[in-house]
Amino acid sequence: MVAPTLKLNNGYHIPIVGLGTWKSKPGEVKQAVVDAIAAGYRHIDCAFIYGNEEEVGAGIKEKIDDGTVTRDDLFVTSKVWNTFHSFAKVEEAIRQSLKNLGLDYLDLYLIHWPLGYQENTELFPKDADGKFIYSDLDYLETWKGLEHCAKLGLTKSIGVSNFNSVQLQRILDNATVKPVVNQVECHPYLNNSKLIQFCKDRDIVVTAYSPLGSPDRPWAKPGDPVIFEDPKLKELAQKYNRSAVQIILRFQTQRGVVVIPKSVTKDRIVHNLNCTDFDLSEEDMKYIESFDCNGRVCALDWVKDHPHYPFSVEF
Repeated sequence: MVAPTLKLNNGYHIPIVGLGTWKSKPGEVKQAVVDAIAAGYRHIDCAFIYGNEEEVGAGIKEKIDDGTVTRDDLFVTSKVWNTFHSFAKVEEAIRQSLKNLGLDYLDLYLIHWPLGYQENTELFPKDADGKFIYSDLDYLETWKGLEHCAKLGLTKSIGVSNFNSVQLQRILDNATVKPVVNQVECHPYLNNSKLIQFCKDRDIVVTAYSPLGSPDRPWAKPGDPVIFEDPKLKELAQKYNRSAVQIILRFQTQRGVVVIPKSVTKDRIVHNLNCTDFDLSEEDMKYIESFDCNGRVCALDWVKDHPHYPFSVEF
């Protein structure tokens, strides 16, 4: 099964289900990519900071070499990290990701976060007290860097991630090339409906990261709620003869939101893809929307004093 696609505002198409690779260990992610492409995935979501782009690239190469897919069949995303926010550094960063992945171009390149860290040191620069060292770079400069990369043909499309509505509008007001995607955390406990509507009104597709609530996030505490174990969702799963995971993913895809669930387990990879061949009733969609409790799991509280911290406004 190959996932349906959504049309981006520049005419390209993005598959509505992709494979997420955040937290996928280098030793496991190559096989996950191989299994995903074999199962019908055509969209792979990567980032420089995940530290596994070379293995992702090896998986892609294997499936191109064996004739399963061509490069043109695939939609590959990467992201510029916070220590590469100056204009010149953006090109350096995308070229590094392309080298890691063994590709000539990306389909989508995103600003990973609107907040910049000090450049030319390490990826997580901290002072003696363990506090992050920020740069005073404006993400508008970073955006100009992405536009430049698109012009050079290093990426077909450009977009943002973790941007709130105010930051996104500021990009739109100053951009030569319009962002096609805003990738944000989104799941039933944080349904982001206002931001999604804001993006839809401006012809920007939303991609939901951590669509299953990222239970394996490094800072998860014992006893934190696990979305797909929610009895209300399990009940819905029984009603539709599906799993709670498939109900959660269908909730997103049915409202036109791209999902990038992460897995390195073959059965789950296949299972996650099969979430577009049934429909939830309007009543059940509204019911799932009611689960929202502003349950953000990727809040980055440790940098909330950054001038471009994105989560201090409503949406």
